[in-house]
Amino acid sequence: MLRVSCKDPRATDLITATLSAMISDYDRTGRPSLRLILCIGSDRSTGDSLGPLVGARLAELRLPRTTVWGTLADPVHALNLEFHLEKLQRSAGRFLVIAVDASLGNPGSIGVIEVGKGPLFPGAGVNKSLPPVGHIYLSGIVNVGGFMEQMVLQSTRLFQVMEIATVIARSLQQVLSEKQAAEFTGLAPEHSHTNSTAPLSLFPLPDL
Repeated sequence: MLRVSCKDPRATDLITATLSAMISDYDRTGRPSLRLILCIGSDRSTGDSLGPLVGARLAELRLPRTTVWGTLADPVHALNLEFHLEKLQRSAGRFLVIAVDASLGNPGSIGVIEVGKGPLFPGAGVNKSLPPVGHIYLSGIVNVGGFMEQMVLQSTRLFQVMEIATVIARSLQQVLSEKQAAEFTGLAPEHSHTNSTAPLSLFPLPDL
């Protein structure tokens, strides 16, 4: 598992490298390499909007062989998550599922992004019992947990959430574009003519 602050200048590169290795491990099993980015959260709560912010950006990019569920316009949240998981089970394709969600932690970990293998447990930080989802997960710690979690999420600064969302979206954009270049053109990622270096105009990183 990788843990890195969104303020770390190496964050995007570290997350991209970690995701690339995890996706390659999955691809070596011989399974289909279609990707589903499942971005969980609600735009009705600032702290919980991390997933929809990431999903909105990735959906706008139309990345190859990649499906995005969970955007600002069409969020995937506690009330409809099971419906989407049932839809996934019924789908004809087999997907590598990368789950994205916000989480709560201790004061020193706010802004940290966790990347790991295995399922994400959405709602765990606010004591909700929801089905685990994903083969790979990215979780951004948006605020402090342990007390009145729903209120904490409601009062989370949008600036903090957008910082984390920018790094996650940029990392996913980069790794999925590079995988496309390697699989279909045979080019090394640095020579590919993908949109992996396109600016993230929706939420550019602020000057700190």
